[in-house]
Amino acid sequence: MREEETKRTSQNSKMQQFFRKRWVFPAIYLVSAALILTAVLWYQALGNGDSANDPIDQGTSYQDEPTQEVNSAVENFAMPAVDSDAVSVIRKFYEKDATAAEQEAALVSYNNTYEPSKGIDLAKEDGKEFEVAASLSGTVTKAEKDPLLGNVVEIEHEDGVTTVYQSLASMMVAAGDEVEQNEIIGQAGKSLIQEEDGVHVHFEIRKDGVAVNPLDFMDKPLTSLNDVNVEKEAEPVKEQPVKEEEGTEGEEKGAEEEKGTEQEKEDAEKGTEDKKGAEEDKEKEDAGKEGSEKGNSQDQSEASISTKNA
Repeated sequence: MREEETKRTSQNSKMQQFFRKRWVFPAIYLVSAALILTAVLWYQALGNGDSANDPIDQGTSYQDEPTQEVNSAVENFAMPAVDSDAVSVIRKFYEKDATAAEQEAALVSYNNTYEPSKGIDLAKEDGKEFEVAASLSGTVTKAEKDPLLGNVVEIEHEDGVTTVYQSLASMMVAAGDEVEQNEIIGQAGKSLIQEEDGVHVHFEIRKDGVAVNPLDFMDKPLTSLNDVNVEKEAEPVKEQPVKEEEGTEGEEKGAEEEKGTEQEKEDAEKGTEDKKGAEEDKEKEDAGKEGSEKGNSQDQSEASISTKNA
């Protein structure tokens, strides 16, 4: 009995000594964690295997979807000239709330007609040609010659924004070309509709087809137009002051002629009445003469009779 108790005591003491060692419990914890992690991974592997065999998910693929640049830079509107410091604005955008003098300066005249300027005109002080550049990167949608506006280039950008370049002497792009910001697209020139401006470029910014003031968005990002509430612009009413004056003068002249005609008619009627009165007076005068002559002849007859009787 004592030997058995001694053996049990020695075994317990060995177990106690084993668990007293510092590395025992950390080792137990690590082994337990490893077993748990292995079980979890094994369970997930089984789940992925089932989903791979699922016919609903077999056609799902994201490899063909286009990727987008998260940190792509947003461009700011730039002056449409390679050397922007060498050009200045010679005609501004027509603003409805501008002063009368500013609105008059922003009118474009051609063939005795006037319409508001839908953009800005840029020119050099010496009046010479200069290189015209794209204000923003985009796709050229139009590059053609216009009989009144000169060569015209239109570039389409994002969010319904379009930039227009008119009065170009030459073009270096064609429809369908992709252009970068500040890339040369042509040379400034002249146009018939703005002949008094000389060599210049007419520049417009349009949002969903409606012209906005380019000076309000210079050095601002394209996205700044998203906050603008543009209204569809009405068709410009062409003024014809010269023709209106001529029409007014014609109306006045016609009224005067009509008045003169009425006056002449009245004078003619009055002359007719005077003539009629003169004829009546003449008839009366002739009748009086006849009466006098008749009376004289009668007197003479009586006198001759009385002479014979004597």
